[in-house]
Amino acid sequence: MPWRVMPADRKAGKRPDPYAVWLSEVMLQQTTVAAVRAYHEKFTTLWPNVAALASADDADVMAAWAGLGYYARARNLLKSARAVVHEHGGMFPITYDALIKLPGIGPYTAAAISAIAFDEPSTVLDGNVERVMARLYDDHTPLPAAKTVFMDYARRHTSNDRPGDYAQAVMDLGATICTPKTPVCGICPIQSQCDSFCAGTQLDLPKKTPKKPKPTRTGIAYIARREDGAWLLETRPEKGLLGGMLGWPTTEWADDPVDAAPHSTNWTELNDHARHTFTHFHLILRVQTAWLPADASPNRGHFIAAETFDATSLPTVMKKAYTLAAATLRHV
Repeated sequence: MPWRVMPADRKAGKRPDPYAVWLSEVMLQQTTVAAVRAYHEKFTTLWPNVAALASADDADVMAAWAGLGYYARARNLLKSARAVVHEHGGMFPITYDALIKLPGIGPYTAAAISAIAFDEPSTVLDGNVERVMARLYDDHTPLPAAKTVFMDYARRHTSNDRPGDYAQAVMDLGATICTPKTPVCGICPIQSQCDSFCAGTQLDLPKKTPKKPKPTRTGIAYIARREDGAWLLETRPEKGLLGGMLGWPTTEWADDPVDAAPHSTNWTELNDHARHTFTHFHLILRVQTAWLPADASPNRGHFIAAETFDATSLPTVMKKAYTLAAATLRHV
């Protein structure tokens, strides 16, 4: 992983780049390492340091983030970068207490950055570490109530000598060996100390409180092109899902959305729907398409010329709607 510094290199005096570590930890929130690697390389190529990112255009950063999901992270990424530059002279704060004050930095992320980038003895507790602790102590307390219990366990093992190496090691142990469904106990370096392995209960842990079913919301996406091929898009409000992102005009996402077409014309509804799942609900988007005249003056949104429109920069749910509509709006 490009943001990692191996233990031997650390011992030789090489230090992690706090910017690279911070960027990786924000991207890794609710996203896999496999997905993050390419995005991390793209971001560090476009904006090689925190000052460069702080001065970047918001729309460019949001477009580069498209596909990673949870777009509030991208907005907070910019806020944090600007806070580091304007309030900390371009240098990342070292301690957990200072890091957690940055926008979008929660307890886990602050601990991970301070430990990995600065060798501060901060205790990391993500899903992987929770699983390791639950199995190590054979603790059947269900999550999320068990988080404070697992944090206490994790603190007992946090290294004062090499906290950065330890933080990465315990997270990697959970990600690669102490995995959720098929832990590889035969090669686990702490197998002899693992209470759940001795009890044969490792596959049952960690226990989780059953989740409530996610509700389903619906909406309408309006996808229109002007006679010259330009596409009608709008920037979503800063607050809320996909805040600040470019997308198709839509209705509210609700149980019974009210029509909110951006232009009075004959809209054609497609048979297929764009389906997407967010953290707290499922979304079903009906898709309506239309060709608009050259002098069209929609009541919301703005036109983007065909040659500058890039569907790949749209949020995933908007790309799904575009895929359905593209064939009916192919420019000839």
